[in-house]
Amino acid sequence: MMTAYKEFWTKMFVWNGTATRTQYWIPIIINYFISGILISIVEKIQGHSIEDIYNFTDLTTNTVAKLIAILVWVATLTIKARRLHDTNRSAGWIFIQIVPLIGSIWFFILMILPTTSESRWIDNQSKIL
Repeated sequence: MMTAYKEFWTKMFVWNGTATRTQYWIPIIINYFISGILISIVEKIQGHSIEDIYNFTDLTTNTVAKLIAILVWVATLTIKARRLHDTNRSAGWIFIQIVPLIGSIWFFILMILPTTSESRWIDNQSKIL
């Protein structure tokens, strides 16, 4: 489990290659829970929403939260591309999420599909082994 989460961060800028269902879902679920817990803690300490800015400390907290959100977004985007590659699909399928409701459902289905052994994105080293 921790290996999948570590890979999520170490392969943050890797667009090529593949990611199994475990390598995709473990970091997504962990990030969901961590973000919820951290946001709750910070809002409890501040006494108001992270989005509300009353002083310099609030501005700093808000800025740091947005920077972290951007980093997580980039890492999530690349793991989505690698997961699609694992099912032998182009990363362009990420854009299906733009379609309201149906796009999100279709993308979820794509994320739970099994690994395809004949994926064109598997690197040559893993084919040799």
